[in-house]
Amino acid sequence: MFEAILLTRSDDGRTHAALTALDESALPDRDVTVDVAYSTLNYKDALAIAGRGAIVRSWPMVPGIDLAGTVAASRSPDWRPGDAVVVTGWGLGENHWGGLARKARVDPGWLLRIPPPFTPRSAMAVATAGVTAALCVMALQRHGVAPGDGEVLVTGAAGGVGSIALALLGSLGYTAVASTGRPQEAAYLHRLGAARIVDRTALALPGKPLQKETWAGVVDTVGSHTLANACAQTRYRGAVAACGLAQGSDLPATVMPFILRGVTLYGINSVLVPNAEREQAWALMARHLAAEKLDAMTVEIGLSEAIGRAPRVLDGQVRGRTVVDVAR
Repeated sequence: MFEAILLTRSDDGRTHAALTALDESALPDRDVTVDVAYSTLNYKDALAIAGRGAIVRSWPMVPGIDLAGTVAASRSPDWRPGDAVVVTGWGLGENHWGGLARKARVDPGWLLRIPPPFTPRSAMAVATAGVTAALCVMALQRHGVAPGDGEVLVTGAAGGVGSIALALLGSLGYTAVASTGRPQEAAYLHRLGAARIVDRTALALPGKPLQKETWAGVVDTVGSHTLANACAQTRYRGAVAACGLAQGSDLPATVMPFILRGVTLYGINSVLVPNAEREQAWALMARHLAAEKLDAMTVEIGLSEAIGRAPRVLDGQVRGRTVVDVAR
């Protein structure tokens, strides 16, 4: 038997989340069994637990889009018992049972070896949020946005993706600007690497199709009017990496920034990105994400606390990253 958060749906369509004891026979029939040590509580996980956003596609479901631990058993020649592994994305917590449990059974192709200097815990301090942030930064780099080209805006900067993006950009020498609605987090954002902080209110309101050229690049975790305004404020031939929709999934914009200023909009989705690109993202974080900055943005909770914490995540009351110790 092992403990897991199990999501079920009643006949009236409501989601019910409960910490449940399950037998290993309940696990999916996949080739690699993992003893999970740590998972995370992401925005998507909180939506699933709360029954919002149509995240869950198969019932019942164990949520958790990330997990880290050791291989317990394997039918795959690529993995042996005792291997330290990490899984992010691949539909965990949506189509496939996820990491908010003490055991998981996954496909061999979903696994990566935990790269040094990361441990199972610190790997979950970055996890999907870190991979996504790194992919955003890599997109700006490939576009040619370089340190010294001008300010790079990070929206939703106090969140998980935003916090890691700030830390990476600062370490790489970029002048990062943090957009947030939480002025009380100013000291935290400056420690991560923000050169200055702007209030999110102006970005969140409807704006003109073209605005003053301000940003050499943007990492946007928010969507909707914020993304539209960020595009309208990006400089000639600049780039915007969009990876979130906390404000909304709409894009109330015009084509003017793209055809008059040559702005490029990159869509970033880490769920199904090939492992070779994931490894590049982990390598970037290994080189440029300082341990003290990662510690500053991380809070640890137990598996028994995850359901109660989900509403706070959805209400924007949690900063940085939430690591879940599934053993407690």
